[in-house]
Amino acid sequence: MSQHITSHEIEELTPRQRIYAIVGASSGNLVEWFDFYIYSFCALYFSAAFFPSGNPTTQLLNTAGIFAAGFLMRPVGGWMFGRIADRYGRKNAMMISVLMMCGGSLMIAVLPTYAQIGTAAPVLLLLARLFQGLSVGGEYGTSATYMSEVAQPGKRGFFASFQYVTLIGGQLLALLVLVVLQQLLSDAELRAWGWRIPFVLGACAALVSLYLRRSLTETTNASERKRKEAGSVATLLRDHRKAFITVLGFTAGGSLIFYTFTTYMQKYLVNTAGMDAKTASGVMTGVLVIYMCLQPVFGALSDRIGRKTSMIWFGALAALATVPIMMALRSVDSPLMAGMLIVCALTIVSLYTSIGGLIKAEMFPVEVRALGVGLSYAVANAIFGGSAEYVALWFKQAGMESNFYWYVSAMCAVAFIVALRMPDPQKSGLLK
Repeated sequence: MSQHITSHEIEELTPRQRIYAIVGASSGNLVEWFDFYIYSFCALYFSAAFFPSGNPTTQLLNTAGIFAAGFLMRPVGGWMFGRIADRYGRKNAMMISVLMMCGGSLMIAVLPTYAQIGTAAPVLLLLARLFQGLSVGGEYGTSATYMSEVAQPGKRGFFASFQYVTLIGGQLLALLVLVVLQQLLSDAELRAWGWRIPFVLGACAALVSLYLRRSLTETTNASERKRKEAGSVATLLRDHRKAFITVLGFTAGGSLIFYTFTTYMQKYLVNTAGMDAKTASGVMTGVLVIYMCLQPVFGALSDRIGRKTSMIWFGALAALATVPIMMALRSVDSPLMAGMLIVCALTIVSLYTSIGGLIKAEMFPVEVRALGVGLSYAVANAIFGGSAEYVALWFKQAGMESNFYWYVSAMCAVAFIVALRMPDPQKSGLLK
């Protein structure tokens, strides 16, 4: 695709050009999530290099780093990159985002250990993680907005669903790279230097994505970006408060159930269902592959039945099915049955995740679209999605584990009520 195509010609893009734009935008999303997940998967091997158990100060830094990167930086990233995207263009925001992730990964890959530079090592690791948290926080809103704007009208649900295809793909790719390294290297080699390899791969992949994003078509024009309302939080909260609160409402339930049946589920199968850890990993890998393939199917379905209808069905089915599925998983003794139950849950979740970014983009006008999508998602995701595991484990420790199931159901019921009451975003005409 030529980078000389202007935003005024976006309607005239050929299907091939639109597909290239979707690939370019979603490639960065895949890299962002690969780099973010690889940290979690490789922590087992490098934690001792940066956080010696005998030093309480570094242990505290570790805790603070996880908190800051996971919770504080995502809303900051959502705000910062949303503002950049609305004022300086979607393409620029996406390029900065993936470049920042590249820098964070490269920094971790070459970082000296605690034994070499002392407390400076965990401090620098924390800094790299802050960069990554900021980058991931900004990536969702900008890529969701861009993919929604560049997608062909009538097929927006299908095209926009590839945001979650690449999000899940990044997680699976991170898992695959770690499995390959575990086969090729010994445990001692992985702990000594092997854990650095995935971060180098992530940084290289980010450069490829940066190259692809350089030639993307910008979807906004100069007059839209120069408006005084562009990227303004005050304008967003004053003039589009109802849309912002609506997005917060259904994202809270959507994020919570997504994290419950993806990242937390492996721990749930081991700790509650008593499944072997390796078996649980195998089950979840298979489940995530199926879940990834479901996204375009449900995205295309939303083009036929409407985004609002998809969201109503998501809220209703999730509110009704969560408790029975979690109860059944608690006593499941067959890995196949466990996988089928989780796939059932994630099929319902797909009604939301396949169009999550798109339905948010359809609710905000162009001058605050990236900010509205990014900030509302990041805030709800940080409060409800990011805390899912902690809340679940807190209920379990208190001997009231089933209360967590009802909590997830209640939040999905909120999403159902919000979906019922919200105006049909496809009929608003805000996303032309």
